Amino acid sequence: MGEFFTTTRDAKADYEKYLNKKISRKDPNLLEEFKEIEIEKYHAILIRLRLMLANEKSYNEKHWQVQILQIILLMYTRYIRVFENVPIKGIDEEKRYLDYLLVDVNGYADVIEIKKPFDNCIVSSRTYRENHIPLHELSGAIMQLEKYLLGLNRWGASTEKALNEKYKDSLPAGVEIKIVNPGGIIIMGREHNLTTSQKKDFEVIKRKFKNVFDIITYDNLIFRLEATISQLKMR
Repeated sequence: MGEFFTTTRDAKADYEKYLNKKISRKDPNLLEEFKEIEIEKYHAILIRLRLMLANEKSYNEKHWQVQILQIILLMYTRYIRVFENVPIKGIDEEKRYLDYLLVDVNGYADVIEIKKPFDNCIVSSRTYRENHIPLHELSGAIMQLEKYLLGLNRWGASTEKALNEKYKDSLPAGVEIKIVNPGGIIIMGREHNLTTSQKKDFEVIKRKFKNVFDIITYDNLIFRLEATISQLKMR
């Protein structure tokens, strides 16, 4: 009996070894196969973003938002749909409109706010009690997004029902919009001209809200694209 089980275990080990050899011999390395395509994709996005930033005055706000949304959807592939001018109920029960609502592959919704890349809209150049405080453009964007998220959370069930009815023909089969502790993204401003001290205080602000939403500057978008390309080249 012992010999039987030993033989069985040996046969199983040999079979697994055979399968491993077969797989390694025949199956392609998908990471390697798509490497150049991915590098080309992110490089094209990077070029587009740099050109936009160099010519941002030629864009009105609407056109700018549409172009940046394309970049975000290519970078954040978990999002499969974006809806514009989305009606929701605010925390005061009044009707409000989101500029854009992102929906991921499982139907979960997030909010994105896109502002044009003005230079001096992040933190103050002077300090208050040794701190660079957020300027009103950043504070306003944060407050606006917080109110949207509070409204979504407060009226989640009724908002889900209304949005699924409104957008049912624009969603993939089997996907429904879900309002479950939604997060958000704020894209605004430049940080290339900030001092080290300003950048540190800006990081404090970002980390304060990181569990609720991301605050991303256009310089950080460039950095993320460059880092992604570098990582792909190292594979």
